[in-house]
Amino acid sequence: MNSSPLPTPHSPLPSDTEPVKPLTDQTVLVTRSLSQSSQFTQLLIQQGATVIEMPALEIGAPSSWAALDEAIAHLSQFDWLVLTSTNGVDSFFARLALNHAAEAALTGVKIAVVGQKTAARLRQHGREPDFIPPDFVADSLVEAFPEGDRLSGLKLLFPRVETGGREVLVQEFTAKGAIVTEVAAYQSCCAQTISAEVLHALQQNKVDVVTFASSKTVQCFWQLIQQDIGLVPPGVCIASIGPQTSVACRQWLGRVDVEAEEYTLEGLTQAIARWAAITHGL
Repeated sequence: MNSSPLPTPHSPLPSDTEPVKPLTDQTVLVTRSLSQSSQFTQLLIQQGATVIEMPALEIGAPSSWAALDEAIAHLSQFDWLVLTSTNGVDSFFARLALNHAAEAALTGVKIAVVGQKTAARLRQHGREPDFIPPDFVADSLVEAFPEGDRLSGLKLLFPRVETGGREVLVQEFTAKGAIVTEVAAYQSCCAQTISAEVLHALQQNKVDVVTFASSKTVQCFWQLIQQDIGLVPPGVCIASIGPQTSVACRQWLGRVDVEAEEYTLEGLTQAIARWAAITHGL
């Protein structure tokens, strides 16, 4: 009987014929919320990584649905619906489904989304985005917005995270004369505990890369490790999905080692793979 250990659920299956992948023998810590981590985990495994999931964020309902429900009941009054995350898409359409009369009104509202992943999630709900900015960050939405200089008086509905989101988007739209209605669609809270598996891996220096896909995740991770670990060990690569997340990495963790050129999970995976290839001479 073969007594060799079976691979863990988040480890790539071994093969004698496959070429060595960039992240072979690398353990990557994924800090995304539990509902969002699976796709990123699979991308990393495809590159040969062993993945440990540590959800630093928990996504839940806002403290009140009242503002979102009120906006949905008057959808026909808006010119644009602005969605900047998959969480925003899911929360908005979950509430929309409770108001069947409002679903028809949405057909007259244009939809702007940030990022291809948000666009893909929107399509899963049966809607095609009218506008996706060329860059994968919310700040580029205003610059490239198709209405151009005709933003004055336009009514925009912006379902967003209840607390902790960036204000730049609303400020820039408002400065150009748009009327922005912000409504809480979901809440993201820091997780309260670290699993024994993750804690052991970090304390025993068994993690090679820690990944971050949002600024708030960086802060939550920092809060979680303070009591038992303190600083991220110098030999651990800190990988960021984009410029804003990198700012948070420097603020809370003191450094960032890898930043994705394309601000997507695929781009982050590619950036980590390039780092590993250079570091290990592949």
